[in-house]
Amino acid sequence: MVKVKGVKIGEGAPKICVPMVGMHEEELLEEAKMIKGLPCDLVEWRADFFQQVMDLERVKITLESIRGILPELPIIFTFRNKREGGHQEITSYYYQKLNETVMEAGQVDLVDVELFSDAELVENLVKAGKRNKVALIISNHDFQKTPPVEEMTRRMLKAIDAGGDIAKIAVMPACAADVLALQEATRQMKEDYGKGPLITMAMGGLGLITRLSGETFGSALTFGAANQTSAPGQIAVKELRPIIELLHDKMKKSE
Repeated sequence: MVKVKGVKIGEGAPKICVPMVGMHEEELLEEAKMIKGLPCDLVEWRADFFQQVMDLERVKITLESIRGILPELPIIFTFRNKREGGHQEITSYYYQKLNETVMEAGQVDLVDVELFSDAELVENLVKAGKRNKVALIISNHDFQKTPPVEEMTRRMLKAIDAGGDIAKIAVMPACAADVLALQEATRQMKEDYGKGPLITMAMGGLGLITRLSGETFGSALTFGAANQTSAPGQIAVKELRPIIELLHDKMKKSE
């Protein structure tokens, strides 16, 4: 279980995170104001959408403004590279500098680090997270396919072994069997390996069920859209919350 600002990721019902995808500071602050009234548990700033992400000072100023609007919500900072489905590609040097700068600024609670980054870069960011008391999500996104169950569990175990507080994997299913494979990999991680917390999902409409059934299989967090989605298959947080609560309530009653 990872606890950030009173939110316990890995305990109880899956937590709901809303991504912020504004391209400019004004758009991000409008998003933050909208999110303030939504039934979510965390917010994620997808900084790869941000047009001024190469300006570290502007990133810090924008982050401070977001925090000013959302003082209580845990914030995940994520720069997703194009190779993993993001909107920009930056050098490894700047990727490390950006994430370290954000951690040191003291405004975020979690940072998402891509598993298949350079091993030394991941190690350095894990150390920076510990220094600054920022939890790390170590993630992998496959927009082309769903790997075999054994490969998905291998990647999640690698993320945890690398120092991740939370392992995340997102895959693209081509059929129902792919969705079941993702669920089975999640179950194995939780029940057979005893590892967690985890964030797992199959993307697109075919994988929608995985965004709802996390408590059954072992995924501790799901993403819901405030307005614009950041990945295929996300649904509005206002629709997501009652489903998550219904499933949680029914599971508790059946224990």
